[in-house]
Amino acid sequence: MSSVRGRYFRLSLPRRWIGDVLHFARKQPSVPVERTMALGEVQAIRQQVAISWPALFLKAFGIVSQEYPELRQALLSFPWTRCYEHPVSVASVAIERMYEGEPAVFFGQVQAPESQSLSSIDQSLKQFKTEPIESIGTFRRLIQITKWPWILRRFAWWMTLNWTGEKRAKRLGTFGMSVYASLGASSLHPLSPLSYLLNYGVMDEQGRVSVRLVYDHRIVDGAVVARALASMESALTGPLLDELIRTQHLLTGSDKHATQAIHTERRNESLVSR
Repeated sequence: MSSVRGRYFRLSLPRRWIGDVLHFARKQPSVPVERTMALGEVQAIRQQVAISWPALFLKAFGIVSQEYPELRQALLSFPWTRCYEHPVSVASVAIERMYEGEPAVFFGQVQAPESQSLSSIDQSLKQFKTEPIESIGTFRRLIQITKWPWILRRFAWWMTLNWTGEKRAKRLGTFGMSVYASLGASSLHPLSPLSYLLNYGVMDEQGRVSVRLVYDHRIVDGAVVARALASMESALTGPLLDELIRTQHLLTGSDKHATQAIHTERRNESLVSR
């Protein structure tokens, strides 16, 4: 009987840069905290105005990061161990694209989502999915650095993560988001070299969804993260729902009296439920 032989081949660029990400993610003591959020009303309006869930969660995290500055902090180790706090949140969103014939995970940045409209954030996410890969700065730099010899690129990653907080936030972001709920699945403990990684699962028919925040335990404790997740739910069902309603009325031409009527109805429902 003839022997069956396999084949060897070199790792592709996408597999190499994921290896670099995981190399540094494994060095971080990360812990996930989960909260089940009731977002049925948000889901109903969201579908009508075609705003994606990632856009909503990015802005909600940005809003909450202003209330909890810990969500904008990172631990740096060179030349001495210290904490750095960025003035705004910078999201690093995992985006799947086809690159040289295979699926590849790139990372697109959304600057200060708390200061942007939902429509603007959603447009940025769509551009990450559709614009030419070489036209997106973070995609292009990732490709360029991964072509370096491994010792040089690992050194570049280490310096970016540990030297200056400003460059770390600018090049890598202050928090990450990795989601595959649209594929009917979710990750229980995704890894990231960043201080925080936001992740959520599949929403059920009642609008309930499990939202996870993986955090660096050296910076913050779980109780703070649990409170931050509660504040995220309040942001989603409060100001962000209001923004969705305003967007809906702009699209349908409704007047301000209709907006006020909806707000009144929501307040009455809240009083009845107490």
